[in-house]
Amino acid sequence: MPTRATDFRLPLGVAVLVAAAAGVVLDAGFPDGDVWPLAFVGVALVLVSLRGRRAGGAFLVGLIAGLSFYGVHIFWATLYLGLLPWAALTTLEALFFGGGAVLITLAYRWVPRIWPGLLGRTVLLPVVVGGLWTLRELVAGNWPYGGFAWGRMALSQSQSPFAGLVAWVGISGLSFLMVALVAALIQLALQASVRGGTRALAGAIAVVAVLAVPAWPTTSSGTATIAGVQGNGPAGYFDQRERGDLLSSQVEAMTGLPTYLRENDIDLDLVVWPEGGTDLDPTRDAYGAYVFDAISDGYDAPLLSGAITQSDDGEVVHNSSLLWADGGVQAQYDKKHPIPFGEYVPDRAFWRPFAPDLIDLIARDYTPGTRPEAIDVGDFVAGISICFDIVDDQLVTNMMRDGAQVIIAQTNNADFGDTDENAQQLAIARLRAIETARPVVNVSTVASSRVIDADGRIVAGVRDFTAGTMVHTIELGTGTTPAVVDSRAIELLVSFFGLAMLVMARVFLGGARSRRRRRLDAAPWPELQPPRLAASAPVRLEDELHDPRQFDAVGR
Repeated sequence: MPTRATDFRLPLGVAVLVAAAAGVVLDAGFPDGDVWPLAFVGVALVLVSLRGRRAGGAFLVGLIAGLSFYGVHIFWATLYLGLLPWAALTTLEALFFGGGAVLITLAYRWVPRIWPGLLGRTVLLPVVVGGLWTLRELVAGNWPYGGFAWGRMALSQSQSPFAGLVAWVGISGLSFLMVALVAALIQLALQASVRGGTRALAGAIAVVAVLAVPAWPTTSSGTATIAGVQGNGPAGYFDQRERGDLLSSQVEAMTGLPTYLRENDIDLDLVVWPEGGTDLDPTRDAYGAYVFDAISDGYDAPLLSGAITQSDDGEVVHNSSLLWADGGVQAQYDKKHPIPFGEYVPDRAFWRPFAPDLIDLIARDYTPGTRPEAIDVGDFVAGISICFDIVDDQLVTNMMRDGAQVIIAQTNNADFGDTDENAQQLAIARLRAIETARPVVNVSTVASSRVIDADGRIVAGVRDFTAGTMVHTIELGTGTTPAVVDSRAIELLVSFFGLAMLVMARVFLGGARSRRRRRLDAAPWPELQPPRLAASAPVRLEDELHDPRQFDAVGR
């Protein structure tokens, strides 16, 4: 029985239109739209538009899909940086998308020719496609300048039934499973040799098998009561403010906290201020130190606050998180990955001629930190994440390996206003809670300050764009999820498996073509003998012509 799937290829013009629509649909699956099934639909539209393409057509289709998706997905960047950086970042990510699309198209062309059976087309090919998609996310998330890991497929699933899988396979592993599942369903739909009912049953079994993976059991040991303070101060880059305004906003947001604690007989274990919680460095400013002392002494709890710190000569500047108690800094974490073209300008001399006004806005370059991500906070260990650190898989793994029992995510979202960026970052924090089986305390200057339990549920928060404090007793996480141990290995395994299968298919096809050519070259050519005429009377040319006048015409 033939097992070949029905050949299906959209005309290039139609494929481009489908790809453009796919990007918009894909974005709708992410927060703040958050219709998570649309992420699967968007992936399906991208894959369908790539089937049967040549490399050039595939790159064009992928480029259009990438421009459409990232153009909408990170439009929040225009609020702070303007159109030029948004267009540049969107184009860069779209180029990666186009490159990944070429690899996927080649997989659709080559893999079924080497493994043409039913399993090759409905199992191996989807695995290769999922691996190549993950490879593209891996490259874009790490290069250039540390990469941009925003917009990975898994980040759309913080509120879906698939979210629990991140505890087993991590963020990249979930992206792989999503794309491979969609690719498998497409292959089943096009498998003409299999009855429709059988195809539907096989697809349903595949989906149920993925969803049937049980949630990772969370464990805890002890509790900690944490207050997170959202000052709602003038924390944006272009906000008008006087010296000390950010510090004052944080203090004023705590006005009702003493009464609340006293009435409910609550003792705090930690007070958390966000990234940019103070514009006065308490290690260099006497008034800043006085306020920090007053907070930590008054609440009998350490204060963890974001601050800009620098070396004595001013040459080294860090975006830091300071743990303040007993009159000084007890521990410090410096942001590992400052944002390129936001917190520092890489290769400034090269880029400045292209946009001098924009580059000159970033007057100082933050230095990447080298301190551990996990710090001791009295009776427990906290993993510290500053702003976009939360999207970096390796930093989260590092803090877990260093014994973090809770993740403190400090962020300043003031530059992004009421855009999707806040919701997207909060969704990442929720997935990190599930992935690590740790509660996450997400504290912002202006919006999305929330406490998230180890199952990814929001259990406390402050209303967006208002000043206030949230107080919650969290359960300190213990144990290690499979994702913490193996997520990086899974990411590399599926990515390079997809690439290896693609290369292997190409090598086999090239070898088969060479063998055919050698066989043809080695085969003896048959000797051609002149036709033998039967013995008869000579044949005159004019006898062969029906009209003798034609002979006369030719003869002339």
